[in-house]
Amino acid sequence: MTPLALAGLIFGSMLLCMAVRFPIAVSMFIAGAIGYIGQTGWEPFSNFMNTQAFARFAGYDLSVIPLFILMGYFATKGGISKDLFAFAAAAMGRFKGGMAMASVLACAAFGAVSGSSVATAATITGVALPEMKRHGYSGRLATGVLSAGGTLGIQFPPSVVLVVYAILTEQNISKLFAAAVVPGLIAMFGYMVAVAIFVRVVPGQAPEVTDDRERLDMAKVMGVLPILVIFALVFGGIYGGFFTPTEGSAVGAASTLLIATLKREMTFAKLKECFMGTAASAAMIFLIFMGADTMNAALAMTQVPGQLAEVVGSWGLPPLLVISAILLFYVALGAVMDEMSMLLLTVPIFFLMVMGLDFGMPKDMVALWFGIMVLMTVGFGLIAPPMGLNVYIVNGMAKTVPMNESYKGVMPFLISDVIRTLLFLFFPIIPLWLVQFVG
Repeated sequence: MTPLALAGLIFGSMLLCMAVRFPIAVSMFIAGAIGYIGQTGWEPFSNFMNTQAFARFAGYDLSVIPLFILMGYFATKGGISKDLFAFAAAAMGRFKGGMAMASVLACAAFGAVSGSSVATAATITGVALPEMKRHGYSGRLATGVLSAGGTLGIQFPPSVVLVVYAILTEQNISKLFAAAVVPGLIAMFGYMVAVAIFVRVVPGQAPEVTDDRERLDMAKVMGVLPILVIFALVFGGIYGGFFTPTEGSAVGAASTLLIATLKREMTFAKLKECFMGTAASAAMIFLIFMGADTMNAALAMTQVPGQLAEVVGSWGLPPLLVISAILLFYVALGAVMDEMSMLLLTVPIFFLMVMGLDFGMPKDMVALWFGIMVLMTVGFGLIAPPMGLNVYIVNGMAKTVPMNESYKGVMPFLISDVIRTLLFLFFPIIPLWLVQFVG
């Protein structure tokens, strides 16, 4: 069997397993095992499995994933989201569509401590959706803005997606976090502009501004101080050289737990939920790691990924055209796969291809820029039909809003995503600007 046929068999096996509803980690593991055994036999495969699991999971740096997840759970259960939304709603109340803009602000702030899109969407929806309904916002706008706002959970540090990308490509996590800050802020303001345009172009989506809106007072300002303290402590410590990103994740988790306890929001039952939820989420990610490692090892033995990179390089295509094709592939793949599986399966292949192209900038900058571009596309896939995981989550919490209305609601934000992605594609200096200040 030719290497290309073997690679096709591996991918075909994975898709077949997914079609019969196997978990994605199991699907990738089975496909990888078939490809590996088919090329080397059972004994080499068993030796590979004997060492690979320990080699993957014994790494100290990998502990950053469960620690940042735990930090997000403490923030979710600690009542921080309610104070965030109250402050944002009061600050934006003077604008038409202000409560929808406040949801975007709350998602961005909460994402700065959670690092998870799903957690951000679900948590802020629980607080903001009833308030928007009470004030007369349409189900289309309410679910659309919350679905899109949830993606800000991975656009800002400590994005779990960026952590995984850094581990896969052996990049500096601190520099990746720095590269994500400006794109995250642009994403946040882009969504707010989308709300402002939407409520003026499409009538009846948001109420007119009234004088009975909530006022911004010192109590609401004090409510957001915990987020500022956590963010300053964690990322100030990391960029100030006081501790590593892994140590920073531990400091962040501990400080978030302390603040939740001082707010008297953290009970023993909630604490147990945090640890159990973190264990389940981390185990899911690590299992996908194992499945992806097995599949990527089998693909590497066929030498097809390396050959593909060489072939693409020999075509002489403009590098931006190659990147554009990869990003479009990610958009299509996002319709059938979750973001973590997509990254673990494709980044080892595409990263080699991208690093072989000449973009006129240092290779370490290309690696960081590609990570941000992948992050933008992953966020796009979280709200784009026909899957859009965030849309399903928010719509499920809305109950009375038809799914097609929620998908109509995310369209202005998808347009914003496209504009932002094109901006970073043609002007890499924008996401890379802050990196120059990180040692």
